[in-house]
Order: sequence, then C-alpha cells, then structure tokens
Amino acid sequence: MKKRILLKALGDRESFNALDNAFEQFNRAAKILELTEDQIAMIMEPRRIIEVQLPIRMDDGHVKLFKGFRAQHSMIRGPAKGGVRFHQDVSVDEVKALAFWMTYKCAVVNIPMGGAKGGIIVDPNELSDSELERLARRYFSELIDVFGPDTDVPAPDVNTNPQIMAWFMDTYSMHKRQYLPAVVTGKPKALGGSQGRGTATAMGMVHCVRNAAEHFDLDMKNLTVAVQGYGNAGSWAAKLLHDDGCTIRAISDISGAYISKDVIDPQLAIDFVRRNKKLAGFEKEKGIKKLTDPMALLELPVDVLIPAALENQISNSNSPRVQAKIIAECANGPVTPKADDILTENGVFVIPDILCNAGGVTVSYLEWVQNRMGYYWSKERIADNLKEIMDNAFATVLQTSLEKKVTMRTAAFIVAIDRVAEAAELRGLYS
Repeated sequence: MKKRILLKALGDRESFNALDNAFEQFNRAAKILELTEDQIAMIMEPRRIIEVQLPIRMDDGHVKLFKGFRAQHSMIRGPAKGGVRFHQDVSVDEVKALAFWMTYKCAVVNIPMGGAKGGIIVDPNELSDSELERLARRYFSELIDVFGPDTDVPAPDVNTNPQIMAWFMDTYSMHKRQYLPAVVTGKPKALGGSQGRGTATAMGMVHCVRNAAEHFDLDMKNLTVAVQGYGNAGSWAAKLLHDDGCTIRAISDISGAYISKDVIDPQLAIDFVRRNKKLAGFEKEKGIKKLTDPMALLELPVDVLIPAALENQISNSNSPRVQAKIIAECANGPVTPKADDILTENGVFVIPDILCNAGGVTVSYLEWVQNRMGYYWSKERIADNLKEIMDNAFATVLQTSLEKKVTMRTAAFIVAIDRVAEAAELRGLYS
C-alpha cells in the first residue's frame, strides 16, 4: 500500500485550539514514521465519546441539569487513563484532545495504559459541598458501565481532588457490591491512594530538567528559573528546583507575576498562598516586585522557564522574545506549533508536555498497580520507580531527537506513536 498521511487542514492561524494542536503534533511525527492510512485510522481518532445529562436536585429543592463528557481515545495498550475536570468551559473538543494526549503521554513513558479524559460543564465554586457530591456521584453512576479497573481509570484534574475521587470510588464500589479502589487514582491514602502522588507531576518535571542540564553540561546550582502558574504542580516544581540549588527568580498566578532581583523562597510563597488563596499582595514581601504585564514573565532572562498554567501561552507573537535556554512544559499545550518552530530556530530546548508532565500519570499508574495487588510501597520506592521511568523516557526521546534530527516534541511523539501503532498492528482487527 502506498504510504501517505491524512493531514488535518489547520490553515495559517496562529491561534490553535487544543484539538488542532494535538493533530498538528501527531502529523509531524507521523510523516517521519511514514505511517499508512490504515495505521493512522487505527490510532488517531478516539474510540468513543460519551455525553451524559446529569439532573441534580439542588439544596433549595429545584432540579438543575448539567452536562458531562467522557472521551476514550485508546485502549490498545491497556485500560484508558485520564482525569475528570469540573469547569464551566469544558467542551467535547477539549476532552477529545486531552484524551488524545493522554494516550501518547502513557506511551512515551511506556506504561501499559491508553488515554481518556472527562469533564462536567460546571463552576464548582457555585455549588455547596452536598451539591458537589451529588453531581460527582451522578456523573460516575451514569458512566458506571464505562469506568472500571480494566477499562477506564479516572483521576483528578482541574477543580477535582482526592475527595471527589473517593466519592467516585465509593459510587462504583456500591454498584458492584465490592471494594474496588483501582477504579480511580488520586484517592486519599486512607482509601488506597499512593505515596508521592501530590508531588508526582512536579517531580517528573524536575527529573527532566536534571537530565536536560546534564545533557548541556549545566550545573543545577547555577540555573535561574521562572515559573508561570503557582498551583500544585508549579509551586512544587519551584520548591523542588530550589532544593536542588536553582535560583527561583519569578513566579505567577491569576493575580499577576512577581519577581525578585535575588531569589524567591518558594516555601514563603506557598505559605502566602495558603493564607491568602492566591499571590495577590505578594509584592509586599521584602525584595519582591510585581510585573506590570504578567506575560512578561515568559520573556525574562532565565535559564529555565516552566509554563505551568494554561495552553497557548507562548505563541508566534512572544516566542521571539523568549530568553530561556530550557522550557519545561508542566502545563498541557503551553506552546503553539508556530512558536515551537521559532523557539527551535532560536536554540531553545523545549521538553514537551507529554514527556515533561508525565510524572502524574506515572504515579497514578503505580497507584493502580498497588490497588490491584493490595500491597502498598513506601514513599522511597515510589520515588525510585518514578525516577527510573522518567529517566528512561527522557533518554529514549533525546536519543530519537538526535538520531532523527527533530525537536524533542516530535521525537516524543515518534516514540509514543510507534509504540501505539505497533500494538495496534499486533492486535489486528476483530470483525
């Protein structure tokens, strides 16, 4: 059969949505792998997308209707894996794209799982705790035949947390009439949650930064860092890099960006956020200045830039002014495809999201394994396993990048797509 690529027409727009980004990244790697049309058909589109209506009785007695989604991209290499987010902007295209990325994120770190993503269109801040619990349980019960330890394993995502995972797990267990903690990950430790899960995403990113520093013969103690997004992943990334000897120069959240000419103590900032919910007012701390334009953080003269906030932050317009030597993508899709090309031309080393932030799904996988065994490992063993998996993945991607003379992002997709395509080829078609 003639080898050819099915390309999605993206036009010349700078602004891509998540699904556009996902397909563009796939296509760049698929061209190099010379996949056939049949191979692409097997691994590109999602297996299924489910939409459910969720009527919930509110505290005042009236019924309100919510809409929920679950996208399962692939189960070729194992059960689908991916978070559930509660957000007012959740859409079909968003969960479809995120499920796509999860498939290849699992594949690049070589864990035997596929990709999925779910969400509910809701602002959880507008719900009481009891309304939130009813919504969570209704969502899981509506999809009770979709989820399962051997089929689809959710996890926390935007605006969801261990408590919501506990409600998910309990709902499933009550329906199945047995205790089944492996149906979700990111649970409280008392219900089978894993050691190290809270810091896993940041820790995985730190392993990638360490490997990148070693590759370029850089001393971690001499590196300066800026972190965009001071949520769980971003704050832990700052703290862990600070512990490695790096100098944290700037941090930001929704309230703005804050810089120090010397060093920002990440723990001081973490404590500040715990007291005040966000960084607003942090400029009152000694030596801290608030940037007039929070986006200017992305253009600071630092060695390592960590986008840990939203997608499409580094675009065609600002990428020429990025001065960092290394970009470690803690967020999903923070760099647009056009910006990727500009950064490459300027010699910026980008550690792509499907590799860089895969620490979270890796420890989620380890939690699932522990749940299936009924035996739980120490924090030290989890940390050792995570390091081994991330180091091996980075080395494989870097080797592919050097051999193929492509960016780390394209190399990561080459590694991941090749693994998924091989599994699909070996399984064949049941018809």
